[in-house]
Amino acid sequence: MKKIIATMIFGAAAIGMQGAALAADPAATQYKADKSKADADYKAAKKKCSPMKGNDKDVCEKQAKADHESAIADAKAKRKGVEADKDAQKDKNDANYDVAKEKCDAMSGEAKDKCVANAKSKYGK
Repeated sequence: MKKIIATMIFGAAAIGMQGAALAADPAATQYKADKSKADADYKAAKKKCSPMKGNDKDVCEKQAKADHESAIADAKAKRKGVEADKDAQKDKNDANYDVAKEKCDAMSGEAKDKCVANAKSKYGK
């Protein structure tokens, strides 16, 4: 009798572990797919920046990078849950701040100072 109960418990535990393993795979698969899409989108966006020159090119590349980081952060948040969602928001905020600062580089003097101050206040830096 004890042998039957032990076998049943072991069998139930094994089935539970298989279920957990199968449940984890779709999240990892989805993350890889989201990351691959983000990488492909980044390459395409960066390619669009190639013909540009000067600060316009810099802003374009920063925006492409910000969009890429945002997509990666979203993918991580989907995979890891609420805790990662906070990190994703911070990553997005940092990337958008970098874009805003890059846009300020086209300005000079007081206009640039105001632009940088506005970016800092908007993104909490």
